[in-house]
Amino acid sequence: MSALDYLGEGFSYRQDVLHCEEVELARVAAAVGTPTFVYSSLGILARYRAYDEAFGAAPHQVCYAVKANSNLSVLRLLAEAGSSFDIVSGGELFRVLKAGGAAERVVFSGVGKTAAEIEYALNEGIGCFNCESETELALIDACASRLGKRARCAIRVNPDIDPKTHPYISTGLKDNKFGIDINEVEDVYRRALNLRNVEMAGVSCHIGSQMLDSTPIAEAVDRMIALTESLRALGAPIEHLDFGGGLGIPYRDADRMPSIAATIEGLCARAAKLGLELHVEPGRSITGSAGVLLTRVLNRKTTQAKEFVVIDAAMNDLLRPTLYKAHHEIVPLRRIPAMGYVEADVVGPVCESGDYIAQNRRLANVMPGDTLAVCSAGAYGFVMSSNYNSRPRAAEVLVEGDSFRTVRERETLEDLVRGE
Repeated sequence: MSALDYLGEGFSYRQDVLHCEEVELARVAAAVGTPTFVYSSLGILARYRAYDEAFGAAPHQVCYAVKANSNLSVLRLLAEAGSSFDIVSGGELFRVLKAGGAAERVVFSGVGKTAAEIEYALNEGIGCFNCESETELALIDACASRLGKRARCAIRVNPDIDPKTHPYISTGLKDNKFGIDINEVEDVYRRALNLRNVEMAGVSCHIGSQMLDSTPIAEAVDRMIALTESLRALGAPIEHLDFGGGLGIPYRDADRMPSIAATIEGLCARAAKLGLELHVEPGRSITGSAGVLLTRVLNRKTTQAKEFVVIDAAMNDLLRPTLYKAHHEIVPLRRIPAMGYVEADVVGPVCESGDYIAQNRRLANVMPGDTLAVCSAGAYGFVMSSNYNSRPRAAEVLVEGDSFRTVRERETLEDLVRGE
């Protein structure tokens, strides 16, 4: 891996000018304005295909986690490439269908599915529900009964494995709200087989996100395989095994992303004896490195304590640094050796001391009017943005080779009060 992997898939400097594929990002900023999220179609498809091809001849589904980036054009790009989808709300199902995705290739996860969402999914022909509790199984059974349908379900297992990631994105420990305790699954599965309107199809597991160490993943795979063998010994029907997602991406030059191919090939080798269809649910590792956030420097401010670079993007545009203390590299669109460097906090206009994109960061000595790219912003960027401080949300742009198009218009002031 190179020292500039944090630039992301599809992004590179050419003669000190930052490009997304064949497009100079300065062109995008000039045409669309800032702040703007820019996605590389090449980068997204490269990561999706890395998953898909690593399975080889093994029956499988790569279910893209829609929560990472739910732009319709991104979803359509993946649907046309053959992707399945992992959703956590009725709204995400609506987006997948609008983008041309097939409902029968969608798995519905999440701990708080409503009756209305379940019935919507059943009427659309949802592929499978990943069920997070026994009460949810009962609710799905009741909804399916009302509609005269059978619901295909899998049990989401909580294997009590530490993913060694940020506690907010850890999902596989006993303290987390997700899944059914692995020690209770056999009894729950047995009782679920008696539900008249539920068809039990498998088990699923997702232990967390942004994992740069594949060891916890391998441990979860082994526990899930052992559980599957125990369920089969009881005569329980198991058609598929879902291992979730969670592979991390390089947010800084010291990060090393686990190999997608090696991870999937290892998973297939471990599970080969089961002869089941295998599912994975990657999100961040498909779109995260395939996006940047363009932002313009508004001014510089110096206090007795430190230097500030004030930009037009803020915590309402990219919440991850404030919420997770996450690191995103910040680079200029044009590298000028004579520019030098400065150590500063990179902050936005929002009226909060927590409104920052970086703290105590060494970055190019940029001046008002310069444009920057916040790297690895293709996942959990726009989807977590808000109108806090009555700020219109950013535009989104998709690059395809030597062309680009706006795939979400920048909100207007009138958009802020629409519906009020």
